[in-house]
Amino acid sequence: MSALLEIRGASKRFVKRLDAAAKIGNLFGAGLREEVVHAVDKVSLAIAPGEVVGLVGESGCGKSTLGRMAVGLHSLTEGVRLYKGRDMASLSAQETKAAQLGVQMIFQDPYASLNPRMRVDDIIGEAPVVHGIVPARQKSDYVADLLTQVGLDDGFARRFPHQFSGGQRARIGIARALAVKPEFIVCDEAVAALDVSIQAQVLNLFMDLRERFHLTYLFISHDLGVVRHLADRVVIMYLGRIVEIAPTDAIYADPNHPYTRALLSEVPDLTKRRRAYIPIRGEIPSPLNPPGGCHFHPRCEHAGPRCAVEQPALREVAQGRLAACHLNDGGTG
Repeated sequence: MSALLEIRGASKRFVKRLDAAAKIGNLFGAGLREEVVHAVDKVSLAIAPGEVVGLVGESGCGKSTLGRMAVGLHSLTEGVRLYKGRDMASLSAQETKAAQLGVQMIFQDPYASLNPRMRVDDIIGEAPVVHGIVPARQKSDYVADLLTQVGLDDGFARRFPHQFSGGQRARIGIARALAVKPEFIVCDEAVAALDVSIQAQVLNLFMDLRERFHLTYLFISHDLGVVRHLADRVVIMYLGRIVEIAPTDAIYADPNHPYTRALLSEVPDLTKRRRAYIPIRGEIPSPLNPPGGCHFHPRCEHAGPRCAVEQPALREVAQGRLAACHLNDGGTG
């Protein structure tokens, strides 16, 4: 099946330029240089129509940046973004608009992502009116229907964001994304800020909406337990690179990459008692100065000399499974 959204060889680097003071300091031998954050490093990912892909990794691994690149909120330093098989950079203005409306994002913080000066009626209804999806005279009815679709009372349309709980704000954010009739939604830690009981309700809502509107999701999360019950396929990311991709059942039953195994070994499990918690050693390196070779090698118990100098390729290790580890070559690193 052809991909609905695909990213090929995508990289994103954020550069902090030298300010005037730093440039003056360099005249006197300060030796200051521009700082470059390597947020995403040559990532390729294709997502099929109707699929739910879970993107998992530690904080700072670049998963939110990748999600924003998929939506188009961040430009690509390198690589291409394709929508329905076509390079976004080659589309006409009208085609670009259609593609942008077709890919929407639900943000992590339900308190910061809604304009506190706007009523819900405008938060949800402004974009579909501006883009001609619904006439202005029908906006109120359209918003009321969307609120009902996400489990809220249609009478909430005249309220401001501060009058809602976190779970209700999350639902408003979902309704806003649905308002322009997208096919693909990036959910960036969309339930991380919610209580556990509310998380379950919102996750069930995501799955109901998937069936109702034939949606495709890229679900970004650090919670492997949540992803397990939601995703068809799981992508594991570490320090800007994808280290493993596999169907959900396969990756939880038999993880391939040492980083994936380390993450899954610490997922809470009521069937395992008297377990000693052993965290992954060390801290995730700075994206300002990522280690050479395999980025995970400073923290990997299986690392060898090769891991420090040669980047492992992300390649097929079984049907439908990809991993980037030198252990798959038949030896140690």
